[in-house]
Amino acid sequence: MKTFKQFILEAYDPEVQGRSQIRKQGQGGRVGTDRKKSEPEKRKVKAVGGGKTVPAKTYKARKDIGTQKPRSTREQQPTQARGSAAISAKEAQKKAYLERKAKERGAKTKTASELLAKKPKAKVDPKYKSIGQGNTGPSKKSYTTPERKEMRKKGEAYLRDIRLKTTGKSKESELKHPVTQREITRRNKKNK
Repeated sequence: MKTFKQFILEAYDPEVQGRSQIRKQGQGGRVGTDRKKSEPEKRKVKAVGGGKTVPAKTYKARKDIGTQKPRSTREQQPTQARGSAAISAKEAQKKAYLERKAKERGAKTKTASELLAKKPKAKVDPKYKSIGQGNTGPSKKSYTTPERKEMRKKGEAYLRDIRLKTTGKSKESELKHPVTQREITRRNKKNK
């Protein structure tokens, strides 16, 4: 007959606990355990009217239950060029020679990560509108970046000339507040 003290020591012994834990697979071939809350445990509620609330509806089970998530972004890519399986011995020797020479020249060779990395497809935001389409009217012309930069510079120069004329100064550096971007950057560098 065990004493209560012995029983407690054995029950809470980490070695015994580690052996006794039974891990069973979840419902529907689930890999981990099902951690879904029961109805009384749920805290999330929705209003039904009349100042009353009911527990929010349960989420649907995911379609990929039972499958392991991929642990890396690597995917086995072809290691040889297409059609290289039917290469003759002489051609294989020549190819190896050319690869050695390229390595000696310092040509960059792909690493394992680069070779095995999945090739991601370019994702474009569905709300994206390019400068030349959509957000300008049919009669309005859309300008390229260099054209817009040139127009802004001309505008700054025109404004600078007006301010110099009205203040009676001859150079922009004499003005208290610079107008053109060039003068602003020059003053910032000077102040540092």
